[in-house]
Order: sequence, then structure tokens, then C-alpha cells
Amino acid sequence: MELHGESSTLSTEEKKDVISFVVNKVNKRIPVIAGTGSNNTKEAIEMSKFAQNANVDGLLLVTPYYNKTTQIGLYEHFKLIASNVEIPIILYNVPSRTGVNISLDTLIKLSKIKNICGIKEASNDISQIAQIASKIPEDFYIYSGNDDQILPVLSLGGVGVISVLANILPKETHEICYSFFNGEIDKSRTLQLKYMDLIKKLFIEVNPIPIKEAMNILNLNVGNCRPPLCNMENKNKKILMDSLKNI
Repeated sequence: MELHGESSTLSTEEKKDVISFVVNKVNKRIPVIAGTGSNNTKEAIEMSKFAQNANVDGLLLVTPYYNKTTQIGLYEHFKLIASNVEIPIILYNVPSRTGVNISLDTLIKLSKIKNICGIKEASNDISQIAQIASKIPEDFYIYSGNDDQILPVLSLGGVGVISVLANILPKETHEICYSFFNGEIDKSRTLQLKYMDLIKKLFIEVNPIPIKEAMNILNLNVGNCRPPLCNMENKNKKILMDSLKNI
């Protein structure tokens, strides 16, 4: 599960403060995976080394954005970061936000690097995920990066989800996965379909605006988004509230 923040509007020092706070607060009760990716390889290495020294359990590295790079550049970027740390790394593929997609051939090469052990797949391309599952070693883990595809990804060999929905329905999101792994496929499917409307509404505006609004509606009091993100439009807030009420 992933607690959604706004890393792109945090300073380096703020990111370090968040990582340290979470590690100390969790105190080894559950694994902590820190997002330390960047489109600046040097910065990603610095943040990854800091997170490792802060005793996180793993890293989540998004593909470079804006400058994007080539497939060769992607490989060299992740390889260099991995060579500077020893803890497990999950790659994060989200072309809709970064403008670059990790190709199957590149991922196969990256999967051979010892501490690169998984991928958060948010390409929305089930065919691509199926190809990954058919070519990648069994000990390379696939996580769904989209809540509307949890069950489909699990059915292809995925091991879980790095979720938006889990910020407000953690037990229910866990149950979708647990039911599947427990052989209760019908139950997992029923739960996946039950929350589809809410999952859709959590993207009625750009993420993470809706999920933070939903958390505030539920009195989790996470505050407003930082500019350039803004408060949700009233008409969309009503749509989101109606969906939450239905649950």
C-alpha cells in the first residue's frame, strides 16, 4: 500500500524528513518502501542512499520524466542507482505521467540486476503486463499500479498492488488480494467490481487531488494540495461524496 503524498513539490530536505519520520513511526512493524526516483540520476542516487541509511526496507524508482531518455538511458539510469545501494528496488512504470514506457527488452535486462526485484506497472496495458509475466523470472515481482486492474494483474501472476484506493479503504484493498491468493476468486472479483465506481471517481481530477479530498471528507485531515495542484471543483467533490456514500 502506498500513502499518497506530493513528492514533486517537496524539497530534498522535506523528502528526507518524511522518510525519517515514517521509518521511526513504523518502527519495523511493517515494511517501508520509499519513493526516491527522479529524472536527475545524481539526485535519485543521493535520495536512495539516504533512504537506505535511514533503514527503509526498499525503494520505489519512477522512470525519468520530462527529459524522459531512451531505453538505453533508462537501463543505465536504473543500473547506476542500483549499484549505489544494496536494498531491494521496485521500478515504477507510469507512462501517462512520465511520457516514457519501460520496454519489455529493457525490463528483462534490468531484472538481471541483483537488487532490482519488481515493478509497479501502471501502463494500463494488460497485454504488456502479460508479456512481462511470460518473460520475467518468477522471483521478479509484478505489482498492479492501477486499482481497477488489481484482479487482472493478480491473475497474470502479480503479487499485489501499490494502491490509491488503499489510502481510504486499506482493509478492503487488502481483501481483494488476500481473497485471490486464498483461492476465493469469486470473492476477489466481487470486491474488485464493488469498488470500481469509487476507483473511477478517485481519478475524476488529476491524482492526488481526489484521494486527498476523500481523506479529508472521511476526517483523516491530510490538508490541501500544494500548488500547482488545487482544491477540487465543487461539482466533482459532490460526485466523489456520492460515490463514498454508496460504499
